[in-house]
Amino acid sequence: MESFSITDIGMKRKMNQDFVFTEQNPVGSLPNLFIVADGMGGHKAGDFASRFSVEQVVTFIQNSKLTSPIRLFEEAIKNANTLLLNKAKEDPNLEGMGTTFVVATVIDQIMYVANVGDSRLYLIQDSIKQITRDHSLVEEMIKNGEINKSEARFHPNKNIITRAMGAGRDVVPDFFEVALKDDDIILMCSDGLTNMIDDQEIFDIVTSRRDKIKSAVRMLVEKANEYGGKDNITALVVKP
Repeated sequence: MESFSITDIGMKRKMNQDFVFTEQNPVGSLPNLFIVADGMGGHKAGDFASRFSVEQVVTFIQNSKLTSPIRLFEEAIKNANTLLLNKAKEDPNLEGMGTTFVVATVIDQIMYVANVGDSRLYLIQDSIKQITRDHSLVEEMIKNGEINKSEARFHPNKNIITRAMGAGRDVVPDFFEVALKDDDIILMCSDGLTNMIDDQEIFDIVTSRRDKIKSAVRMLVEKANEYGGKDNITALVVKP
């Protein structure tokens, strides 16, 4: 297994509210663990939300006796969400904070994924496939046939998400279980990448550097900044 990640402030933001966790070695009962979170909230609240949520999920997984990855993700996310809400109550500066969250592990060529919000996980084979589903207003508009996918990237409401950790007592992640093939590549990222680069260019960059994943990740971030870098950018590539 190989993995590499970069989180970058981008060209417009004054603070990086993204947070990434990469561990190829065991974490609790899981053989590996990968997380991308994109925080939101004024002052330093978004920065706190993403980092705190990742740290709490990792700690829960380290200490849990659960062995089912999906059950483990569900309970870890719910626990972190409760702790995040409690922190927001304790400190007025953190009121209204929240974060997107996408987490994955690979066990015996099966990938287990959970997500809340619009940070994404892609599977790159002979084509690029988005595994996660965005919890966002524009995704609902796509489902209802109001706009198409290309229009969604530039829609003025593209940053309105419909689910997030910290948004309420009940957090509802989506779960995915995907059988992997040899030479599959996993990409996890925040919307600071996908709002700047379309899926086809992401596919071209990653596949042209299939054996040089560090170069692929660096190029993804460089291109997102070259195209404007309007948000924080996080890219994590895993070759199982």
